[in-house]
Amino acid sequence: MEQTFENIIRQDLYQYLLSVDEVSEPLPNCPDVEEKWEEIANAYITDGIREFANYPTVSLGWMMYIGMAIAKMWDTVWEVAKQQDLYTCMRSKRGYDNLDDYIRQDVLLLNATEQSQLEQIVGECASRTYNTLRHQNIEPGTREAFDAYVQCLHQLYLMGVAMQLKRMGYKMTKIQ
Repeated sequence: MEQTFENIIRQDLYQYLLSVDEVSEPLPNCPDVEEKWEEIANAYITDGIREFANYPTVSLGWMMYIGMAIAKMWDTVWEVAKQQDLYTCMRSKRGYDNLDDYIRQDVLLLNATEQSQLEQIVGECASRTYNTLRHQNIEPGTREAFDAYVQCLHQLYLMGVAMQLKRMGYKMTKIQ
């Protein structure tokens, strides 16, 4: 059975994040946060596509930060978060270019060392994802290219959520 492109991305990110102890095994299931995906993606896609040509790893990596921020909000201010356009709200704080700094500093409340470590991990995930996408030999500007980009964003979002849930102490255990 052939793996779908999205599953290839998922498995690569999952194995990498497991190797650096950033996600739990098995991956968490957080339906409230997963349900926000479509809203987040629809709000993000214009900015993400615009930035992709010149800054592909930024365009991809920012979605991982967004996933982490949404998971944090789920744990702390979910009633407020359910009512807002979360991506636009986060972007409006410091602009698209500084979205990573805003999330690391003001949402996740990380110190300088933690910020640097997270930046390296997200950068690696974005680079891995971009490399996998490039090796698909998909013609730019096509529907197939758009769909592949959205699949990359989706998996980065979910892995960001999984990372943050682990960082907040949520433990996933298999039910026998």
